[in-house]
Amino acid sequence: MPRLLQWITGWFDGQSGQAADRLPVRVGGTEYRRASSTPVSPPGFDQPLLWVMVALLAWGLVMVYSASIAMPDNPRFAHYASTHFLSRHALSLVIGALVALLSFQLPMAQWERMAPWLFVATLALLTLVLLPGAGKVVKGARRWLTLGPVSFQPSELAKLAMLLYAAGYMVRKMEVKERFFRAVLPMACAVAIVGVLLLAEPDMGAFIVVAMIAMGILFLGGVNARMFLLIVAVLLAAFLLMIANSPWRRERVFAYLDPFGAEHAQGKGYQLSHALIAIGRGEIFGVGLGGSVEKLHWLPEAHTDFLLAVIGEEFGLLGVLALIVLFLWMTRRIMHIGRQAIALERVFSGLVAQGVGIWLGLQAFINMGVNLGALPTKGLTLPLMSFGGSAILMNLVALALVLRVDHENKRLMRGGRA
Repeated sequence: MPRLLQWITGWFDGQSGQAADRLPVRVGGTEYRRASSTPVSPPGFDQPLLWVMVALLAWGLVMVYSASIAMPDNPRFAHYASTHFLSRHALSLVIGALVALLSFQLPMAQWERMAPWLFVATLALLTLVLLPGAGKVVKGARRWLTLGPVSFQPSELAKLAMLLYAAGYMVRKMEVKERFFRAVLPMACAVAIVGVLLLAEPDMGAFIVVAMIAMGILFLGGVNARMFLLIVAVLLAAFLLMIANSPWRRERVFAYLDPFGAEHAQGKGYQLSHALIAIGRGEIFGVGLGGSVEKLHWLPEAHTDFLLAVIGEEFGLLGVLALIVLFLWMTRRIMHIGRQAIALERVFSGLVAQGVGIWLGLQAFINMGVNLGALPTKGLTLPLMSFGGSAILMNLVALALVLRVDHENKRLMRGGRA
């Protein structure tokens, strides 16, 4: 496998520079030197990041199978084979990997040109999914477009589209970023339009992630601190108003505060209470892979939103801590790649990479917080691991862009062209 990876790396590095007088290159704490006049190049992309991605994807595949293997015993899924969700998740991984590989081939300059058009296309899809007969309704939410035998969730594309659009927007507005009406207000309007469409589905979880991606990129792009704090205050007020004016959202908050209470344990607090029971059963070392009891029709959405609870039950505290460390390391690595790109005066690429770090890190934080009872229940999957074709596809494309940014950074540091 290492030789195969070296061959792939060499293929990506086919156009490396040959100048003999370049200084040694330092990437991610590692210095790459050359012997005599033969240049030695750093790898064409961040290999540790790639291996962590592969580890999370593989662990997620195993856990999706473990969490869903008993689902055919439920009358709702009686027509499914025990490997139904495993095979579909594996297919999503294959499709996602192929699309990610194609995405990696596109230079970041081309992504920057496509960003506004991708954003407009996403708005069209978010509108289309709300039309009667177009969007698929599941549990009262209209979030999916049916494309033959598969369904696609435009809200997942909205995260990527907002990331690219916000990064390109900040590059265009760099000279006026201190002015509210010319720099901040148009971006706020774009977020508001996406928010209205997402809340109409409704999908408040996706809106929170989209808003945080846009806010993070504005902050990292250098928007005036006072304007940034004002926007944060407005967003918080808007979220509080949405919760206050929505009875079922208020019930979720009350259930989060007392999930085992008599009025919540069989209602809005049911998922959270059983997630906590699952994690409690796991104790330090877990009950062993496949040994979860809560996944046997007690814990709803065990293979999607509450996959972490099954991991906690089967792998225990050590498994949950290992997962947290992996996501923390991955987020830190992605943010480092973004900072490196900005240091090389590649602002769009740097903001895109850091936006991906905000997206995956924040969504993992929210999912883990919900599963551990630290945050109110919210329908967000665990990135790279939970069952869900649209989410896996967009996660892999986003990480492919990060690897592309890193690839172009290293080519520039070798004296070549990005």
